Amino acid sequence: MLNILKEKLRAKLGVAMEIEKINLEKGSATGLRILLGKAPLIVIKAEKGYLMCGYLNIEVAEKLGDAAAVVRGVNTFEDMLEKEVAEVTSAAEALGIRRGMKGREALERML
Repeated sequence: MLNILKEKLRAKLGVAMEIEKINLEKGSATGLRILLGKAPLIVIKAEKGYLMCGYLNIEVAEKLGDAAAVVRGVNTFEDMLEKEVAEVTSAAEALGIRRGMKGREALERML
């Protein structure tokens, strides 16, 4: 409920982008959230890779050799941490990241 209220306030104020420090057990990452059409674009960048929402293209991340994992159906940074990873690049797999693990665990492995 609090996230819905925050979202309505941001929309009313015209806030289209958020940058937030995401604290984890092993360190911190940087979250970027951009309000687009019907859903936000969300990326959380850690030292060795990033967690991204379904707006972004895993095939391009793979071609670039990035350690990346996709989490779908998210609207907030907290959603990114709590939802399960749907896709990973081979560089992310090399860090021990697997489909089905929580986004939070994937990010911890990217620190």
